[in-house]
Amino acid sequence: MKEWLVIITENAIVLIDILALIIVLVGTIEAFFGGMRAMLSSPTGHERRDIWLRYARWLVAGLTFQLAADIIETSITTEWEAVGRIAVIAVIRTFLNYFLDRDLEEVRKRQHEPAEPKGA
Repeated sequence: MKEWLVIITENAIVLIDILALIIVLVGTIEAFFGGMRAMLSSPTGHERRDIWLRYARWLVAGLTFQLAADIIETSITTEWEAVGRIAVIAVIRTFLNYFLDRDLEEVRKRQHEPAEPKGA
C-alpha cells in the first residue's frame, strides 16, 4: 500500500510541476507580446503597468503551484539532505511569492487612490 502511495505522490508532484511550468510559460508569452506591443506603440503608464501586473499574477500562480509540489514532495522524502534542499527551495519560493504579492497589492492601492491635482 505504501509503495502505491509513493508512486501516486511522485506522479502528482510531476503533474503539479508541469502545471506550474505551463502557467509560467503562458504568462511569459503573454508578457512578451504585450511588452513588444508596448515598445512599438506609445502606451500610457497605466497600460505598461497593467502588462507587468498581469505577468506578476501569472508568476504568483506558478510559484504557488510549485510550492504545493514541494510540500507534497516532503511527505515522501526520507533523507534529511533532500528534506533540507526541499525546505530551502520552499522558503525561497515562499519569499518570492510574498514579495510579488505585496508588490501587486501596493500597485492595486495606488490605482484606487484619487489622483492629486496638479496645483497641489
